Amino acid sequence: MKAVILDADSLGHDIDLTPIRDCVDTLEVHPLSTTEQSAERLAGARVAIVNKVVLDAATLEALPELRLICVLATGTNNIDMTTAERLGIEVRNVSAYGTASVAQHTLMLILALANRLPLYQQDVHDGRWNQSPIFCLMDHRTLQLEGKHLVVVGQGELGSKVAQLGEAFGMRVSFAARPGNEANDSRRGFHELAPEADVISLHCPLTDATRHLVNAEVLKMLKPDALLINCARGGIIDEQAALDALRDGRLGGLAVDVLPKEPPREGHPLLDALTEPLNLIVTPHNAWITPEARQRIVSLTVDNLRTWQAS
Repeated sequence: MKAVILDADSLGHDIDLTPIRDCVDTLEVHPLSTTEQSAERLAGARVAIVNKVVLDAATLEALPELRLICVLATGTNNIDMTTAERLGIEVRNVSAYGTASVAQHTLMLILALANRLPLYQQDVHDGRWNQSPIFCLMDHRTLQLEGKHLVVVGQGELGSKVAQLGEAFGMRVSFAARPGNEANDSRRGFHELAPEADVISLHCPLTDATRHLVNAEVLKMLKPDALLINCARGGIIDEQAALDALRDGRLGGLAVDVLPKEPPREGHPLLDALTEPLNLIVTPHNAWITPEARQRIVSLTVDNLRTWQAS
């Protein structure tokens, strides 16, 4: 059985692919591929292993021997699922591989914003500590997390892990009702919880109900010291509205690990604003990248291969 990995570089160069190699007769590994290259590279393969390469209808229809697509991620939006089903190609993804990694990254962002790390780092860089009349700098008001209210949107494995870590810091945690399903949910709605929040952490999928969930209207409801963290998907917040609120002093801090288009080749207002004296952090969608999480993707992919082979 021949398998082909189309974009191995998306896992990093330090990840051991031997467990996958041991499951198949032949494994071809390509660092990166385009959609246009995929049909040729997958010719004769029964298994395609892919992270972000788009496999569209035309590509799948050109691969009569392909029977399984293993996605090295949770999302399958890069696969034409309708065509795959019509052609009898099974699609298997992986999930819950980066819970500890993303939760750790989320808490790092919360802690950094709470302590106004971006602002104090800039002050130190600019020599303001050297010139201080007293032994410390205290120009930026910090936030003690103990006793504060953490509102989490998304009570899945990741949101629950972030809540657990927040509670370890003495925070009071509330989970918002699933956006769009408030009428059938016993939890309080996000719009009801938002004005009470000291910290908001987003861990929900991007859907019609969550697109711009945090918009200009919601931002007007927030406490001026509230912290907003998005480690979910770009577009769940209105980034421009959040940036405006941060600049106006109506938001205490903003941290995102995701943007609507990645990589942001055409730029983004949040990237431009990093040169400003703001309590702002942008990380490059790397909350998930601990070696343990990336190797776990390989393990879960092996599970998918073995389950498919046994069926």
